[in-house]
Amino acid sequence: MMNSKELPLRRLLEFRNAWIAWLIFAVVISVTLLLWQVSIHLVEDRTQARFRSQSLQLKTAIEERLLNYEQVLAGSAGLFAVAGEVSREEWREYVERVDIDRYYPGIQGIGFVRRIGVRQMADHIASVRAGGVHNYLVSPLGTGPYYYPMVYLEPGTERNRRALGYDAFSDPIHRRAMEVARDDAVPTVTGKVVLVQEELAEDQASFLMYYPVYQGGKVPEIRAERRMMLAGYVFSAFRMNNLIDGIVGLISPFLDVRIYDNGVIERDTLMYGSNLGSLDNDFSFQMSQTLNAGGREWLLQTRSTPAFDFLASDPRPPIVLGSGLFISVLMFLFVLMLIRSRLMAQIGAGRYRAITEGAANVTLVMDRAGQALYASPSSLDILGYEPARLQAQALDALVHGEDWPKLQQGFEDAVAAPGAQVPVIRARIRDANGQWRDMEGTFTAMLNVPGVNGVVLSLRDLTQLKAAQSELHRLAFYDPLTGLANRQLFRDRLNHVVRRSRRSGEPAALMFLDLDGFKRINDTLGHDAGDELLCKVAEWLEGCVREEDSVARLGGDEFVVLLSRISGPEAAGKVAETILHRLCQRVRLNDHEVGITVSIGITMMPHDSEDSGTLMKYADLAMYQAKELGRNTYQFFTPAMNIKAARRLLQQEELATALEGDRFVLHYQPKVDLVTERVIGVEAFLRWHHPEKGLVSAQQFIGLAEETGLILRLGEMALRQACIQVQALERAGFEALKMAVNLSVRQLTDPGFLDMIRQVITETGVSPERLELEMPAELLNEDPRALRELLVALHDLGVCLILDDFGTGSCSLVALQQLPLDVIKIDHRFIRDIPYNVSATDVASAVIALARKLHLTVVAEGVETPQQLSFLKSSGCAQCQGNLFSYPLDEDALIGFLIRQYEKPLIS
Repeated sequence: MMNSKELPLRRLLEFRNAWIAWLIFAVVISVTLLLWQVSIHLVEDRTQARFRSQSLQLKTAIEERLLNYEQVLAGSAGLFAVAGEVSREEWREYVERVDIDRYYPGIQGIGFVRRIGVRQMADHIASVRAGGVHNYLVSPLGTGPYYYPMVYLEPGTERNRRALGYDAFSDPIHRRAMEVARDDAVPTVTGKVVLVQEELAEDQASFLMYYPVYQGGKVPEIRAERRMMLAGYVFSAFRMNNLIDGIVGLISPFLDVRIYDNGVIERDTLMYGSNLGSLDNDFSFQMSQTLNAGGREWLLQTRSTPAFDFLASDPRPPIVLGSGLFISVLMFLFVLMLIRSRLMAQIGAGRYRAITEGAANVTLVMDRAGQALYASPSSLDILGYEPARLQAQALDALVHGEDWPKLQQGFEDAVAAPGAQVPVIRARIRDANGQWRDMEGTFTAMLNVPGVNGVVLSLRDLTQLKAAQSELHRLAFYDPLTGLANRQLFRDRLNHVVRRSRRSGEPAALMFLDLDGFKRINDTLGHDAGDELLCKVAEWLEGCVREEDSVARLGGDEFVVLLSRISGPEAAGKVAETILHRLCQRVRLNDHEVGITVSIGITMMPHDSEDSGTLMKYADLAMYQAKELGRNTYQFFTPAMNIKAARRLLQQEELATALEGDRFVLHYQPKVDLVTERVIGVEAFLRWHHPEKGLVSAQQFIGLAEETGLILRLGEMALRQACIQVQALERAGFEALKMAVNLSVRQLTDPGFLDMIRQVITETGVSPERLELEMPAELLNEDPRALRELLVALHDLGVCLILDDFGTGSCSLVALQQLPLDVIKIDHRFIRDIPYNVSATDVASAVIALARKLHLTVVAEGVETPQQLSFLKSSGCAQCQGNLFSYPLDEDALIGFLIRQYEKPLIS
């Protein structure tokens, strides 16, 4: 064997011998330096991105807070608009309910400035003093003719009481903001001021926000009228540090933040400074943004600080450099070792081959007598024997007695055929724990190979192979989530039970289960929560049946239960009741408690069918029947269900054929304005020209259209036809009429709905202002954020948005305020009982009053009697439609109706 003296280190390091090692060392060093520079730039980019993100978040948070404060002032002004005159106690109670200390930090107080004429001054001072402000005076006194003293300011702290009587209009900064607010009827922010109620030492920057209040509660259209009808202002006083500190501390505590008034960077215009920028020129990043607050521009300037840079620092660049240098040296030494080993590898090549060929196996090298000369290190991991211990043992003591002759014969065959590999032999080998392990092995005679000089036995453990086969079986026949049988295994079990039931006549039952409301849980709480619920359901189901019965998951939230032997339908019903009782409970998922129920369909064999596919279909039909009956129940299959399903399939085919054959038309019902008693619009109703049934109303097929998805094509067709009719009415001289089109939740939640609306409007050329979209009240149960985005986009198009069926189901008043709705329709079920049902009249009156408060137009549908019309007029309802005025008309009849109603009054 070659030793170290035959290959000294100096000779090994020579370039002609180690040029590959030197080349690799240079390449790795270059790559290391490149990666080091890249990591430095990545850290800098990430730090800059974090700085920019915090700066943008800070701007957004400040603007959102100021917008909230504008809404507070708008609500305060609304108090005067509703009540007319507000007393000091009412104002105090209102501000206390607003709870500005908790919800609106930074507001020092909310107050009211009243406009007082010179002749009213004495009476005004006397009335305020009589109201409890004994030392009240208006100051400073100017030349008139009007004064604007602060009359109310709550909370009534000692600081705020100092401001009472102060005439803010006398200050040019206040006056400019108050004049803009008065003339434009918008909330307006003053420039930088020091509040009257501040101590001398507390000269921090502050500002006030004014919101005009006009006599009568409404905003006059003309600027001159606004100046004349001004009653005063509601206002909020803000200390800048109190307003901004909380936002900065939450979003960007380690940024130097400064805000300048009017976009001018000067000491006198500095509104806010976070006092983190003592080292003004020691910053890495800077960003300037413009804030719009109440008609005034502020400059928001953010800079990074040494603390921000320290927190954003990253140890990875030096780690990359150090690791690269270390790896470079290691690779250099490794290649040197390979070069040295190449000269020494020839002697040990034979043994290396014998060992490495079976590195994952137990390898033994034996002499001609069968005595082990070598055992591979893998023997410890596989059999539990140290190599030396295995080498010392006789092989026949480790092999099962029944398998030893086969192994001995394989050894002899290998010796007789040197270099050839004998066929694989299976044998049981005892491991160190005394357990028999199934193994397979082969002999190869390498008696004349240098470094081996023996017979090589390579033994492979079959334990892992069997485990892999078992895992493949599990994946093929069992559900990976719940561990229940999957569809394939369940079909095999079902076929077996069907064959046995057919031969013996013994009853069995198949149950099809579907969780109620699972999609809602999955969408709201996430798929992880849904998977957790499915695992719990699987566990509960297995606890409800016997060991000989089968439970499987077909996919999603669908489960099946096979009762292999059962006395009859009564027993199957008891099992179903047990399952309903066990699953009808509340479960805690992701810190949310949700309710879960199940609908079950049952079919009996061999009574219902002797075909497994037909039984699955029947159980599915019965399950859907249970869903239609209200869920959380079970239903047995009946032949009527099959007939109903066939009829429904036929109806679906007829509906699709009718859509292809253009067999749908629109009829139009007029909508009347109760003040002018004239038709102001029509509502489009879809009708189906059925070849046998004649004209079919939408109520008879719209549900099927929604289930099958045909509602999307039907809805687009109806909208397009309605837009064309609008154009026809314009050409006939009825240019002011609006067209209302009904929409379903399925249409509105379709991803392509908004694009479809825009395309139809563009292609038909209809004016969006002539179009009214009626949406069902159940739409309010959808995702609030997505719903608001959709309705805002529709509103921006210019179409009128109507909430239909108002008063049915659950309807959020908050949603009514936040969504851009224009009209609400009272459901006809409330109208039909007027005036004989007191509850119906009360509900209708309440809905009309609520809508008027929310500035929404109210439409009553289904008006059929003069008594109903009289009640709706007296209650303040704006518009009506129903059979009292006209039934839905086709296109020609509509034109004739409109001509007649314009010739004479429609209602006497």
